[in-house]
Amino acid sequence: MEEMEIVRSAQISGLHLFLDSLAYRTPHMHREFELLWVLRGALTAKGEGFDCTAGPGGLLLFNPCQTHEFRAADGPECLFLCMQLAPELVQTAYPAADKLRLNRMDPSCPLPPETAARVKAGLLAATRAYLRRPAGYELFCAGQAQLVLFELMQALPVQLLTEAEKAEQEKRSARLLRLLRFVDERYAGPCRLGDFAAGEGRSLSYLSHFVRQALGQSFQEYVTGVRFNAACRRIAAGENRMLDVCLASGFSDYRYFCRAFRRRMGVTPETYRQNLHRAAPPDTVTHHSLHSLERFYTRGESLRLLDELAGPNT
Repeated sequence: MEEMEIVRSAQISGLHLFLDSLAYRTPHMHREFELLWVLRGALTAKGEGFDCTAGPGGLLLFNPCQTHEFRAADGPECLFLCMQLAPELVQTAYPAADKLRLNRMDPSCPLPPETAARVKAGLLAATRAYLRRPAGYELFCAGQAQLVLFELMQALPVQLLTEAEKAEQEKRSARLLRLLRFVDERYAGPCRLGDFAAGEGRSLSYLSHFVRQALGQSFQEYVTGVRFNAACRRIAAGENRMLDVCLASGFSDYRYFCRAFRRRMGVTPETYRQNLHRAAPPDTVTHHSLHSLERFYTRGESLRLLDELAGPNT
């Protein structure tokens, strides 16, 4: 389903820092600000009002409750450093944080070079402390994260939502969650937007516009993407007959499935299965679900990658 993702910050309440090698992540949202720094490969991000690709060194920012999806754009995976910052972490000092929204920031609307350098330095310092965990590191990480947010506020147009605007955003988010939960439950069979529209008491044209505006794609395009992700997961789980994979994932025409799979994934379903059998890199944990395929790193490997790709140890 399209998730209201719950970000659990086990180390520091309201702050999560990690490296991620991602193949895809379906549309999702969360209550945190999310800042990504692409370290290797390229990442395509799509959502309401944007469709962009960031290469190495690129920064991407997403506001709370802003729907977004990711897909590696140059090779099978994209490695990035991610900071997820909850408004509550800064609300004592800045009470309006829960209503704060920052203007779009992506390769087409980049930060000034000096600001980008300070933001990256803050991300690096916070992440290294987060991974090393020296005494009092929680204070340092929280301070660096707030300084990063301050830099973004100085460089980007700022909007403070009114109570009415915040309520409307929450209403739209709830509808989107219901709609994509509907897809989760029905993608393996007939999945019609008209059925959801009837349940919502809205017209088909209204819901069609709503989905395209929120996701940056049509309802059918989204359903097809979920079906492909389901097929990839079934192949990874060891289902042997491709016809069974095809039908269980919601495709009714096997020849169409094979042609479309190759166009989308760059390889045939059989080759995709063979590639999955290659040994996973050490010091990683793979997460493969209907909604994402990504690898996370141990603390030691994360520090090594930061030194290799983001700059010397500091």
